[in-house]
Formats: sequence, C-alpha cells, structure tokens
Amino acid sequence: MDKKLLGIDLGGTTAKFAILTSEGEIQQKWSIDTNILDDGKHIVPDIIESINHHLKLYEMKPEQFIGIGMGTPGSVDIERGTVIGAYNLNWTTLQPVKDQIERGTGIAFALDNDANVAALGERWKGAGENDPDVIFMTLGTGVGGGIVMNSQLLHGVAGCAGEIGHVTVDPDGFECTCGKRGCLETVASATGVVRVARKLAEEYAGTSQLKASLDNGEDVSSKDVFELAEGNDDLALMVVDRVTYFLGLACGNLGNTLNPSAIIIGGGVSAAGEFLRGRVENYFREFTFPQVRNSTKVKLAELGNEAGVIGAASLALQFAK
Repeated sequence: MDKKLLGIDLGGTTAKFAILTSEGEIQQKWSIDTNILDDGKHIVPDIIESINHHLKLYEMKPEQFIGIGMGTPGSVDIERGTVIGAYNLNWTTLQPVKDQIERGTGIAFALDNDANVAALGERWKGAGENDPDVIFMTLGTGVGGGIVMNSQLLHGVAGCAGEIGHVTVDPDGFECTCGKRGCLETVASATGVVRVARKLAEEYAGTSQLKASLDNGEDVSSKDVFELAEGNDDLALMVVDRVTYFLGLACGNLGNTLNPSAIIIGGGVSAAGEFLRGRVENYFREFTFPQVRNSTKVKLAELGNEAGVIGAASLALQFAK
C-alpha cells in the first residue's frame, strides 16, 4: 500500500487537515476550531486528538503515513520544530510543536511558516506547475510570501526570506507595523487598498460612488474598491492603478533579482482576478529588463484554501527521501 501524507493548515480561527497521496491528491479533509484560550495551550493537544480520532475513524495506523506537515503563523525554527510570536494564536512563548505532535501521534512531523507552506502548495499542484523556481505572494489582511528556488524554500539567516510584504515600494509612504515606511503591505493588503482609497479621495474633486461612500463614513472593503473600478468608477480606477503600480514594482524587482518561472498572486485581494493580474503584469513588464520580461510570468493562484494543506503535506515528503 502506498503511504499517505497528512497536511495541516493552522490558522487563528480554524485548523484544516487533509490526508493525501504521495502525489498530492487529497483523499480526506476535515477541520476543527482553533481554541486560542489560555495562551493557546489547547491548540496542539486538540490537533493531536483530532488526528488520532480520524485515523481511528478511517481505520488507519501511524505506520501508513510518510509524515505530517504543518503550516503555522509566527516565527518557526524548522530544525527544532518550534514556533514563537504567533500572536493570533496567543502563542507568545516558545511552543515545542514537533516534539508534542510526534509523541502524541507516533508520526514524523515537519513545520514551516504558513505563507511558505502555501507557496509550496501552489508550486507543487497549482499555478507553479511544479517548476523549480517560483515566487508566491499572498494578498490578505497583510502581504505574505514564499520563495522556492531550485525546488527549495528559501528561509534566510533569520527565517525572514520571502517577507515580500516588507519590500519598500514607496519610501515616503504609509508607516508599517514593522516600524518602517512604504512597505508593500501598507498599500496592497486588503486594508492597504482602503488606505490608498482614503488618501486619494482627499484630493479627488470629481463625482464618484467610492468617494461618496468614504466621505459618508461607510465601511468600504478592498472588494468594494475593485468592484467599483470594474464599473468604471473614476476614483476606484485611480486606486486600483496605484495599488497595481506598487505590486508591479515589487514583482519587477523580485523578477529582476530571482527570475522565477512564475510570480503567483493569491489571497483575498486576488479574488479581483484578471482585472488585478493584467494590470500588475503591465507594470511588471515596465519594471523588468527584456530577458526577465520574456521568461517570468505573473499568474493567479489556483488552489485557494487548499494551498495550505497541500503545501504542508509536501513538507512531509522530506521523510520519504
């Protein structure tokens, strides 16, 4: 019998699980709520209990698995399998996740940052087409990313490689939570898009539904901005142009530095689809030199919410080598 993989995508509200074949095909899926009470001390025991319960349910044994992989928020020590600073999980102190899960399940375990893991998923079974050199950028509440070169995730000396959200795109721009100014995250995340809209609305004198909504103090989301832009709202189009300019600039710099086969854009903001991608690509082409322009593609992510569990499962493949 072919051995299976188990992938876990741990988030602040839910933990998603999947059992996959060694080729990355999902066979079973489930999820549990993430209990972040009491400094998140219930999270790992809940994960262990859920795995053991489902193995019993499916009449499976630990020896039928190559390993378990998990993507988690926070700073990850991939060698030791520990996590710290995952504030949306209430994990402020060091969490020995690998030791606990291996003891609790009897299955080998590997861990990495959630954005890195999503990059592995898109690279393996999604828009990356299993190419060895792929960059993944996720546009959500923040901007995250993962870089795969020569089929290996880049981590950097402090584990900070792939922090695309903190690439500086506007040195005189908005302050970022990281302490510096003009990070991509401040203008291209879901909240960043709205921040750009508010700033441009202050100087805008024409008629615009977006401006009226902002001036009236209504709640406006990045989704609203893109939908209004698709309806030819003049201010919304200006906002989208500014946001995609910054995204194209960041992608251009990444392309010129690393020349991947693809820069893949995922996350909530990417739901704007081709309307977003095409504009980012236009600026990307403006900011790249010919060889990169002609060899690196800007793509939309294909796996959606499954990128995390698929990428996590791929971490476990290292045990098969």
